[in-house]
Amino acid sequence: MQNFFQKIVQSIKKTKWIPIVISGFVLGIFLLFITLNNVYTKTYDIKRFNTAKETIRSPITIENEQETERKTREAVQSVKDRFDISKEITNQRIQFIEEIFEAINTIEKTEAKKKNDEASLTHQEKLQQLKQILSPEITEQINDSVFAYLLELDEKERNKGKKELTESVKQILSNGVRMENIERATSEAISSIKYTDLEEDFKKHLQKLAEFSIVENSFFDYDKTMEAQKSAASNVDPVVIRAGEIIVREGQTITNEIYEELKLVGLLNKERNFYPVISLLIFIAMILSIITYELFVLDKKQGIDRGIILSVLFISILVISLMKVISLYTTTTNQLFYTVPVATGVLLVKLLINERLAIVLASLYAILGTIIFNGEIPGSLNMEAGIYFFFSQMAAIIFLVNVKDRLTIMKSGIGMSIVNIVTVLLFLFLSFEKYSIKDLFLQSGFGVLSAFLSAVLAIGLLPFFETSLGILSDIKLLQLSSPNHPLLKKLLTEAPGTYHHSVMVANLSETACEAIGVNGLLARVGAYYHDIGKTVRPHYFIENQLAIRNPHDFIEPRQSAQIIMAHPYDGVEMLKKHKMPKEIIAIAQQHHGTTLLKYFYYKEKETDEHVTESEFRYPGPKPQTKETAIVSICDSVEAATRSLKEPTKEKIEEVVSSIIKDRLTDGQFDECALTFMELKIAQQTICDTLKGIFHSRIQYPEKEEV
Repeated sequence: MQNFFQKIVQSIKKTKWIPIVISGFVLGIFLLFITLNNVYTKTYDIKRFNTAKETIRSPITIENEQETERKTREAVQSVKDRFDISKEITNQRIQFIEEIFEAINTIEKTEAKKKNDEASLTHQEKLQQLKQILSPEITEQINDSVFAYLLELDEKERNKGKKELTESVKQILSNGVRMENIERATSEAISSIKYTDLEEDFKKHLQKLAEFSIVENSFFDYDKTMEAQKSAASNVDPVVIRAGEIIVREGQTITNEIYEELKLVGLLNKERNFYPVISLLIFIAMILSIITYELFVLDKKQGIDRGIILSVLFISILVISLMKVISLYTTTTNQLFYTVPVATGVLLVKLLINERLAIVLASLYAILGTIIFNGEIPGSLNMEAGIYFFFSQMAAIIFLVNVKDRLTIMKSGIGMSIVNIVTVLLFLFLSFEKYSIKDLFLQSGFGVLSAFLSAVLAIGLLPFFETSLGILSDIKLLQLSSPNHPLLKKLLTEAPGTYHHSVMVANLSETACEAIGVNGLLARVGAYYHDIGKTVRPHYFIENQLAIRNPHDFIEPRQSAQIIMAHPYDGVEMLKKHKMPKEIIAIAQQHHGTTLLKYFYYKEKETDEHVTESEFRYPGPKPQTKETAIVSICDSVEAATRSLKEPTKEKIEEVVSSIIKDRLTDGQFDECALTFMELKIAQQTICDTLKGIFHSRIQYPEKEEV
C-alpha cells in the first residue's frame, strides 16, 4: 500500500498540468481582485427629494431616450404653421385698384377730347358710365360715393392717392393676410393712409378702398408644415449621459429628473451589476487559457519546471500590480500611465524563459492595461494606454539582443525610450486638444522614465528569479562560462588535460545543440563543468597523465572502474557545494548515463569469467534532456577522435557514427526527447566541426614519384 501511494505522489510530481492549473487559478483570483472595480458599478439606496451624500458619476454612456423625446416634442411644437401666400389674389387686388383709377382717367380723358358742339356728361352720367365699365366685384363692394368723389378730384391728386394706396396694399398683401388677422391687416392699411399728406376727405375714401382691397391671401400649407416639423425633430441631438459625467453632486437634492437618470444608468439596480462580473470572468478565463496553452507548448518544446511556472505567475502579478497602483493616481488631466515600467515583465520573461512567451504576455498585459486604466468606468477601455503598453513592451523585446551581461538590459532601455517618446508624440499630435512645449517634454519624460525603471527593475529582480526560483538565464550562463570561475580555475590548474578536453566538448556541444534548435549556451557551459569531478583524482584520467606511468597499471580493473565511475558524482558534490544551477549539475551527473566501461570490463573478464556488466556500468541516470544527450555524445567523440593517429575524414565519420549507434543500441537516449532526425543533424554537425578542428592534422597520402 505504501509503495502504491509513493507511485501516485511521484506521478503527480511529474505531471506539469497540476502546478500550471494551480498557478493559473491563483493568477485568475488576483486578476479578478485587481480589475473588479474597473467593471463593477456601485449601486445606491437613494429616494427622491433626499440629499445626495456623495458625488455620483455615470458608470456608462447611455442615451436618455425620455429626455430626447421630450426635446423632440418641444422642437416640433415650436414649429409655426407654414402658410402659402397666393400671388394670384395679391395681383388681383392690386389690379382692382388700378382698374378703378384707370377707368376714371379714361372717362376724364374722353370728356376732355369732346368738341364744343358736343354735350358734356353730367357727374351722374359719368358715375353711371364708370360703374358700367368696372368689374361687378368692384361695384358690388364699393359705395358709389367713393366713385363720385374720385371723379371730382384733380388727376394729379388722384394719381398721388392711387400710388399711396397701391404701395400700402401691396406691402400688406405680400406679407400674407390670414383670416384671423385680416382686421389687423386692414387697420394697418388704414393707418398707413391716415398718416399721408392727402386731404382728409380723400383719405377717408382711400381707406374704404383699402378695406375693399385687403382680403385673405395666406392659406395653411400642410405639406410644408409637416416638412418643417420633421426637420426640427431631426435636428434635435440625442440627450446622452456620458460615462464619468456627474449626475448629482454631494449635498444636491435628488430631484425627480436626477432620480430617473440614476435609474437609467443602473445605479439603483443591483441586479444589473451581475452581468459585468460575468464578462470579466470570461475575459480572465480567456487570458488564462492563452497563458496555459503557451506553457504547455513551452513544456513540449523545451520542458518546464516549477520555477518557470512560478516565474510567469510572479512576473504577471508584479506587472499588473504596478499598473494598478499607478492607475489609482491617474486622472483625466494627467497621463501617468506613461510612467508604468510595464516592460519589466517581458524583459524578465525573455531573459529567463524565451521570446515567444514574452511576446504573448506583452499582448496580454497591454489588453489588461486598457481595462485597469479605464478610470473605473465600466464598459470603457483606455485604448491609448493599451497601445502605449504594447509598443513599449515590443520595443523591450526587440532591442534586448546579444545578451552578454546585465548592462545589455540598460542598453535596450535606450531603444525603449525612443519608442516610448515616439508613441507619446503620436498621441499628442493626433489629439484635437491644444498642447504646449511643456506637455511635449513632460509626457516624453514620462516615457523615458518608464523605460529606465523597466531596465532597473529587470536588473534588480533577475537575481531573485535566478536564485530563489532556480531559473537559469543566459546572463547567468555567461557568468558561469567565465574562466575566472573558481571551479574552472581549479580544473585548469589541477587537470589541464581535462580542461582542454572540456573546452573541445563545449565547442562541439554548442554547435550541435544550435543545429537541432536547443539551448547551445547551456550545453557549452554544462560541458565546461561536466568533468569537474576528475579534479579529485586527476592523474587517474589519461588526458592528465603527462610524463608519468598510468596508475591503473598498478591496480585491479574493479578498483580502476570504481575510480573512473566516481567522477560524475564527485563532480555533482562539488557543483552542489558551489550552489551551481541544477541544469549544470544534471549534465555532470548524466553525461555518462548507464554506459559500460568496456576496457576495464573486458580486462576483468580475462581473469573472472563470471563478472557482470552491472559492476562496470555507471549508476546513471540516463540523459534526461537533449542538451545532456548531446554533451554525452560529444564527450565520447572528442576522446575517441583525439586518440586517432591519423584523423582522416572517413575515420572521423566512422568514429562519430559508431559512438551514436552504440549509445542508441544501449538505450542511453530512451529517457530524453531526441529524435532520429535530430540525431542525424547532430551527427553531421559534429563531423563537420571535427573536420575543421583536425584539418591541419590530417595527413594525406603522398603521390608516388614515377
